[in-house]
Amino acid sequence: MAVLINDIAQLEYDRDKPLTDYQETYLNTMDEKMAAGINIAGTFIEKPDTNQKIQFITANLLNAMKSNDEGMSSALCTYIATRLPDLKQIKIKDNNDEITIDLVFDEHYKGQAQVAFTLN
Repeated sequence: MAVLINDIAQLEYDRDKPLTDYQETYLNTMDEKMAAGINIAGTFIEKPDTNQKIQFITANLLNAMKSNDEGMSSALCTYIATRLPDLKQIKIKDNNDEITIDLVFDEHYKGQAQVAFTLN
């Protein structure tokens, strides 16, 4: 699974790598805390469903990536990847603080090609 901002890959998650017990516990704790309610765009949701939790986590993932919080970005990406096992990509468009987020289930991330330039 990959997280892209404005078509540039920011994070890639390898689902073949098993979670440690600590990571699994951390993700379960996140679920428990969200079960008590979350705030999405100024609206408190008392009993969020999976989609609402993913929306909440994705917004927090974007904030973590913007503030270069690698640990939190990794944890939030892991949460999304484990809770939505068929998700292939998260495509975020950030244009002058107008943000759109697309969850892509039908298109595998192919990676980016590195291009070498030589100067004469």
